[in-house]
Amino acid sequence: MLIEFSVGNYRSFREPVTLSMHATPLRDDPELDARNIFRAGKLSLLRSAAIYGANASGKSNLVRALMTMRSLVLNSATKIQAGEKLPIERFRLDVSMRQKPAHFQIVFLLDGKRYRYGFEADEERVHSEWLYHAAQRETRLFVREGQEFDVSTAFKRQAPASVQEKTRSNALFISVLTQFNSTIANQILDWFRSQLNGIASLNDIVTYTMPESVKLFESDMAFRRRAVSMIQVADVGIVDLNAKNVPPNLDEFPEEWRDIFGDMIKKAVQKEGLEEFTMPRIETRHPLFENDEQVGEETFEMTKNESEGTQKFFALLGPVLDALDGGQVLVIDELEARLHPLLTREVVRLFNAPETNPRNAQLIFATHDAGLLGECLLRRDQVWFTQKNRYGATELYSLAEMKERKDASYLKNYLAGRYGGIPLLGGLLPYIEQELEHGA
Repeated sequence: MLIEFSVGNYRSFREPVTLSMHATPLRDDPELDARNIFRAGKLSLLRSAAIYGANASGKSNLVRALMTMRSLVLNSATKIQAGEKLPIERFRLDVSMRQKPAHFQIVFLLDGKRYRYGFEADEERVHSEWLYHAAQRETRLFVREGQEFDVSTAFKRQAPASVQEKTRSNALFISVLTQFNSTIANQILDWFRSQLNGIASLNDIVTYTMPESVKLFESDMAFRRRAVSMIQVADVGIVDLNAKNVPPNLDEFPEEWRDIFGDMIKKAVQKEGLEEFTMPRIETRHPLFENDEQVGEETFEMTKNESEGTQKFFALLGPVLDALDGGQVLVIDELEARLHPLLTREVVRLFNAPETNPRNAQLIFATHDAGLLGECLLRRDQVWFTQKNRYGATELYSLAEMKERKDASYLKNYLAGRYGGIPLLGGLLPYIEQELEHGA
């Protein structure tokens, strides 16, 4: 369960900002509170959080920052070689920030304990790293400054000096520890791997989540039943889904990838001794009519014949249902893109309802769908805004931080610019008129 995430000196973030999933003591609708808040020990946490902001205000960068942290924790010791640069992009609009590292910190619950883990790094090396845990009072496990390690007595068995010496300057200590069977480090990496999932762009949906949804559809009958039911709700023309294994059509791949995938397929056929390489595809079935009478069903291929919205919704079912089943944290950029607003609301409701989210999964999503603010779906502390200041740096703040009545029209006030986080479109018309006059 995620408690909070902080990032600074990364892409559009200059100073550290924090997204908190703590439920603040608001006096809002008791029914809304009962749905959208859950208890984790002594903590009151939120089931979801929506991030609003104008284009290029930093919403996507917040999602990317969390996924960058996840990737470094999972891969820095195994996939990044000595001397190789780290995938970190620091804030570029202030010269002074070029001398400082990027900052990442996450606070989460694991097996009833609160962990606070973070690091500071630039493209070349890790400058500092720290890990604390707390059942009652917070206790240090280790603190790293450059290549100097201060390891607590209780943690020394899991982090001996020999492991410290083998930790490269461009590798995270927590990642290296997993290579030497550190129990706590393994548990933390498993949390990042299995309990934190993110979709950072629309391309991720096609590239990563569609195959996952197809795989689940093939192997999990419960997922298949739910997927069929939910697709029927999303697209009234579809009456059923089916998985079919077919040879891949290389013409469907980008031209620069065709030779690569062709070689991969040949190697797979030779290695496995297959007569033919096949890939699962989802087929949709629609009612077939003759005049006004249904005479059968017509079969379509999901990725060829169905709308992009239907494809996205099916692709999202894998990570969404997986998160709900496993009590995971799911982070999605542009949740509403290509989806009907009613479908976006239904996805949010799945996470906010204890009946469909008994394991307390959490959904964090960036969106432009202002209509959600008028649906009584979100508490004020679940609504966040990104806005760039005069220096081009992203600021992050929640609606709960603003003096606002609980019965106010959040939708109306947001669109009126009262909360910030919107594009300033009022100044465009004079420029267009001016250009038209010059052209005349």
